[in-house]
Amino acid sequence: MTSSKKKEKYDLILDAALKVFAEHGFHRAQVAKIAREAGVADGTIYLYFKRKEDILICLFREQLGKLLQLANEAIRDISDVKTALRTICEIHYTHLESNLDLAFVTQIELRQSSLELRKEIGIAYKPYIKLVEDLLNRGIAQNVFRPDMNVKLVRLLILGAIDEVVTSWLIAGQKYSLAAQVDGTVDFFLKGIESS
Repeated sequence: MTSSKKKEKYDLILDAALKVFAEHGFHRAQVAKIAREAGVADGTIYLYFKRKEDILICLFREQLGKLLQLANEAIRDISDVKTALRTICEIHYTHLESNLDLAFVTQIELRQSSLELRKEIGIAYKPYIKLVEDLLNRGIAQNVFRPDMNVKLVRLLILGAIDEVVTSWLIAGQKYSLAAQVDGTVDFFLKGIESS
């Protein structure tokens, strides 16, 4: 099998897993259901993944990689750190609002997974953490953000708040626009971190 065919099948399995995990939940999702959704034999899944947990880890890594790439490309030429922070938040909300299966898997299913699995996923999350920390440090260097700011704590608060806004939106049944929450989210943080 050529490498492009292998990549195609790998992507097909991950897309199917996303649907199955979102519909049935990670713990109730069987590899056979993923195989059926992907249109492949059960054994084919094991040519790409050792266990169901590996599918979830790879799925998260791929999707977070796409989100990170979107964010990096969007803020590459933005010199204003406040605009860059707003852009990251906007991309995060918009991306998850337009991909409901992904939102359910990342916000609901990952929380119910084992500590070991969450640690593995945490490793994949590090580049996203670095992106926000670098932006905060850049804001301090430009005298836009408070020089006494605890960057690691503020990064935790920002990412935690973004995460909670998405989770609440899902639990509420998506009755309002997630993307419409960007200004409220970012304005709240800017009031606390802007240099006076």
